[in-house]
Amino acid sequence: MFLFPFSDDNPTKNKPLITYCLIGICCFIFLWQFTLPPGLFRSAVYNFGVVPASLLGSKEGYLPATITIFTSMFMHGGWLHLIGNMVFLWIFGDNVEDSMGRVKFIIFYLLAGIAAAYTQALIDPSSEIPMIGASGAIAGVLGAYLLLHPKANVNVLLWIIIFITVIRVPASIVLGFWIISQFFYLGVASTGEGGVAYFAHIGGFIAGMALIPFFKDAGITLWESAHSKAFETRDFNLQELIPGNKVDGFMDDFIKDADDKKRH
Repeated sequence: MFLFPFSDDNPTKNKPLITYCLIGICCFIFLWQFTLPPGLFRSAVYNFGVVPASLLGSKEGYLPATITIFTSMFMHGGWLHLIGNMVFLWIFGDNVEDSMGRVKFIIFYLLAGIAAAYTQALIDPSSEIPMIGASGAIAGVLGAYLLLHPKANVNVLLWIIIFITVIRVPASIVLGFWIISQFFYLGVASTGEGGVAYFAHIGGFIAGMALIPFFKDAGITLWESAHSKAFETRDFNLQELIPGNKVDGFMDDFIKDADDKKRH
């Protein structure tokens, strides 16, 4: 069985330009990384990644440790790392950006990334393993989305052998499952070895939940209602992955629901 979230039924009022820019920058930098020989790739990770021991002052790095917090947010270790992060930023970033505006969203995103880096560093302060990736900052976006739109439905691709369908699942379940899985993976991961910085994810997620009440615009409320019915299934259409179809799909559902109400 394969589950893959790819969009949500949650329209925005404004174009999420910062979200698009963040995705573009991360992809551009990864393509640059991809062109480097293996030795230079590893050097770039060590020079521009954030190292807990350097961040907390017990070791000097190539760059000031506080600078690497920001450079590390735009680097990724592989294609799956990049794609996974960008898909989640694509799904959830636009609505969080829409809730606070572009300038505040930049600050929010960076603060979540800072909180994520320090959380991981404080848990393992002697580690000299560099951390890279936008996961911590994006985890902050997920935490904010959970408080803003817990009832919004996420379109999840469900693939079982030859059976493929799309099911709408409330964001509270999707994001709740995600954060619970981070704690689960902590139980099977070894702190002293390279791998995924799960504490950074948890720290970023909590930071996002803590920051969103202060960053959202005054007219934005938490716990907004859903725009579609949960747990409905439908056939999967590749056109749904094309940018712009998110709002179109919502309008189709909105018109359909309005027609149904008239009939009743």
